[in-house]
Amino acid sequence: VAHCKGFFFCGQEPFVADEYIERLAWRTPGGGSRGGEAFDPKRLLEEFVNHIQELQVMDERIQRKVEKLEQQCQKEAKEFAKKVQELQKSNQVAFQHFQELDEHISYVATKVCHLGDQLEGVNTPRQRAVEAQKLMKYFNEFLDGELKSDVFTNSEKIKEAADIIQKLHLIAQELPFDSLMGFCCHPLSSPGKYHDLECQLIQEFTSAQRRGEISRMREVAAVLLHFKGYSHCVDVYIKQCQEGAFLRNDVFEDAAILCQRVNKQVGEIFSNPETVLAKLIQNIFEVKLQSYVKDQLEEHRKSDAEQYLKNLYDLYTRTTNLSSKLMEFNLGTDKQTFLSKLIKAIFISYLENYIEVEIGYLKSRSAMILQRYYDSKNHQKRSIGTGGIQDLKERLRQRTNLPLGPSIDTHGETFLSQEVVVNLLQETKQAFERCHRLSDPSDLPKNAFRIFSMLVEFLCTEHIDYALETGLAGIPSSDSKNANLYFLDVVHQANTIFHLFDKQFNDHLMPLISSSPKLSECLQKKKDIIEQMEVKLDMGIDTLNCMIGQMKHILAAEQKKTDFKPEDENNVLIQYTNACVKVCGYVRKQVEKIRNSMDGKNVDTVLMELGVRFHRLIYEHLQQYSYSCMGGMLAICDVAEYRKCAKDFKIALVLQLFDTLHALCNLLVVAPDNLKQVCSGEQLANLDKNILHSFVQLRVDYRSARLARHFS
Repeated sequence: VAHCKGFFFCGQEPFVADEYIERLAWRTPGGGSRGGEAFDPKRLLEEFVNHIQELQVMDERIQRKVEKLEQQCQKEAKEFAKKVQELQKSNQVAFQHFQELDEHISYVATKVCHLGDQLEGVNTPRQRAVEAQKLMKYFNEFLDGELKSDVFTNSEKIKEAADIIQKLHLIAQELPFDSLMGFCCHPLSSPGKYHDLECQLIQEFTSAQRRGEISRMREVAAVLLHFKGYSHCVDVYIKQCQEGAFLRNDVFEDAAILCQRVNKQVGEIFSNPETVLAKLIQNIFEVKLQSYVKDQLEEHRKSDAEQYLKNLYDLYTRTTNLSSKLMEFNLGTDKQTFLSKLIKAIFISYLENYIEVEIGYLKSRSAMILQRYYDSKNHQKRSIGTGGIQDLKERLRQRTNLPLGPSIDTHGETFLSQEVVVNLLQETKQAFERCHRLSDPSDLPKNAFRIFSMLVEFLCTEHIDYALETGLAGIPSSDSKNANLYFLDVVHQANTIFHLFDKQFNDHLMPLISSSPKLSECLQKKKDIIEQMEVKLDMGIDTLNCMIGQMKHILAAEQKKTDFKPEDENNVLIQYTNACVKVCGYVRKQVEKIRNSMDGKNVDTVLMELGVRFHRLIYEHLQQYSYSCMGGMLAICDVAEYRKCAKDFKIALVLQLFDTLHALCNLLVVAPDNLKQVCSGEQLANLDKNILHSFVQLRVDYRSARLARHFS
């Protein structure tokens, strides 16, 4: 069994000795592996010995076979090595033969090249001599005056005839002048024939172009390339290309389509397509476009500036757009400069004075828009405000000359129009767009500034500033009854308009001047405008005097002495007086109007000023009356209502003033024994004693000894 441990049986799993012995014992009778069978060790031993002998015999047989196979393998390896050596020797021999063959081929090739050079050296002069002989023959035919050669009489050989004529023409140019004169005078002379053949070739090219025969056109163009009339051939091609190409109204679109079609075709015909295409484009610009632009512009140049500027902008834009499309084609090295020169040649006479026309039109148009508006209002515009910012500041400081000059009744008209503003801004926007397109880059900031100055003059000065001046002049005096405060409407509209003005400044002017010194100049001009308008708005603060005046009239008309000293103390049915109701209603409307008319910090500034004046008015008003106990309660109710109204101001100082006033009114009703305690309270402790005393004096029971004693 030990000899068989490493053996493999064909088609079976690897040999395992333990399993093999188990199977052998199971098959042997008396082996004891099967149940119910007596164990017979002798028989099992005998069976094992026999199997060992069989395995030994098998091992010897297999060993002999292995040795035989090893011997055979060694023999075949020696034979294979011998064959490889023989093949290597054969390969070396073949390689040597290949090297010898290569050297031989190189030697032969060198001889052949040398022989070819010798043959060429002999053949080239011979060919030249043959060609010279042919040319002399053709030259003699011209001298004899009779062309007999087939190349001159056969129209199919026009290409060969052209080559001969070209060479004879060069020869004729080398002849002495006397001989050349005699030769040229001959009717069949080479120069004459040269011209005739050239015309014939051009005619052939023209006919081929009309028939659409590209290959024939290419052949004729190649022949004409060496003739003087080649440029004429190109001119004919360009002329015929344009026949029927400009039938629509849009000459720019027609030009683009034509150039695109020729660009695909010209490379198949000419050896220098970029030159031909450039010449076609130059012809289109100098003839078609220049003529079209002139017709469109000269018609309105002197009669209608608006239409002239629109046409100029439109034509220049469409021309530059066409140029951008043509940039896709191969037109040579510097096509950008080439196209720019063509555009400049068309528009130079119109662009030189463009800005003068623009400013003149903008000025007249803006003046007409404003005048038309004032005419619609039946208003005769008048000069009412003069002087600069410093003069305005001085008038504001002194609070004099308000209203400005004689009072003007505007009948509720603000003299500001959204439609006018939109029209002016639209005209200026279009002017900025034209300026951007039509101005030379070096002149762009300067021209944009001039347009901006026109906008400032007519929108800011002639319209907004005039409305503010008129509004200031229309502010009624503080003692006017039923005064209408239209100045706040002016402020509201002016504020809205200026936002539109500022938007156009940022959107359309800034991109044109952002990188130039004109930027600071424009910003300064804008700052001056804002400052001047703010000064005039500040001057309009006198509108608050009118508001206070209106409140005085309401209080004077509605407030009665019996309101705070009723005859029947036990029969008071109202919560607050009628005067208080009307004043609060009026104040709330004015606060809302101020909020709608202004924005930013201006709202808080004006409301604070109005709130302080409102408080002083109510304070002084309450000082005019005597108060009974019930009247004092009613006064407290009125002040409480005024305080609610003061909350709408949303100004802390104003609310604090009315809180203090409400606390002062408590002195009108508090019991005499509690006066000192109330006066030392949080809200009244810091007030001057005279103020407290003045309120206590308003009580009807003040003269009683008890009250005077307690307060003192």
